[in-house]
Amino acid sequence: MTQQSRRGVCLVISAPSGAGKSTIANALRASEPSLKHSVSVTTRSPRPGEVEGIHYHFRDIEAFRAMAEGGDLLEWAEVFGRGYGTPRSPVEEALDAGYDMVFDIDWQGHRQLREALPEDVVSLFVLPPSLEELERRLNKRASDDPAEIEKRMKAALNEISHWAEFDHTIINSDLDTAISQARSVLISARLTTRRQRNLVNVVAGFNPTR
Repeated sequence: MTQQSRRGVCLVISAPSGAGKSTIANALRASEPSLKHSVSVTTRSPRPGEVEGIHYHFRDIEAFRAMAEGGDLLEWAEVFGRGYGTPRSPVEEALDAGYDMVFDIDWQGHRQLREALPEDVVSLFVLPPSLEELERRLNKRASDDPAEIEKRMKAALNEISHWAEFDHTIINSDLDTAISQARSVLISARLTTRRQRNLVNVVAGFNPTR
C-alpha cells in the first residue's frame, strides 16, 4: 500500500516513566523505516548522545511557552518543571502525505492530541507488571538521580489512573510480546475502512463478468 493511498495515523503510546513506551516506540520505528517519528520540543537539557532535531528540539522555557501560546504545538505540558510538546506543522504534513507517526507522550498529551486530531489518533497505554518492577527498571536505567526516581514513582499511580482513556492497553511483562502487540494495534489502525482513500476506486473496478 503506497503512502498516498490512505491518510496517515497517529499511534500514541503512553505509560508511567520506565514502563517501556519509548523502547516499544523505537522498536516499531526500527522495524518500519517509513514510520515517522514526531520530534518533540523540550526544555530539559540533552542527555548524553542526544542530538538536536533528532531526539528532541531543545528550547528554553520562554521559547517553549511562546510556541504553545502561538498555536505552534498540537499538544504540550510542563512535567516535573520541564516543558514537552509536539510541533504542529510536521505532523499535519506527514499525515496528509499518508505517513504514520508514533508518539510516546503522557496522558495529558494524548487528550490534547485527540482533541486536535480526533479522526487520526489511535492510542495505546503500557502498564508495568507491578510498581516494584517499575521502580527496578527506573533504577536500572540510571539516567536520573534518586530524588528524580522518587518523584517519578509518586507520579506513576496518577499516570496509571488514566489507562481507561486509551483505545488499547497492554502489560509489558515481556518486551518482545509487548512490541508485537503494539505492532498489531498499528496494523489494525492502518486498515480502518474510512482511512483507505483508494477503496472506492478499487471496488468500482470490480465489474461483474458477463
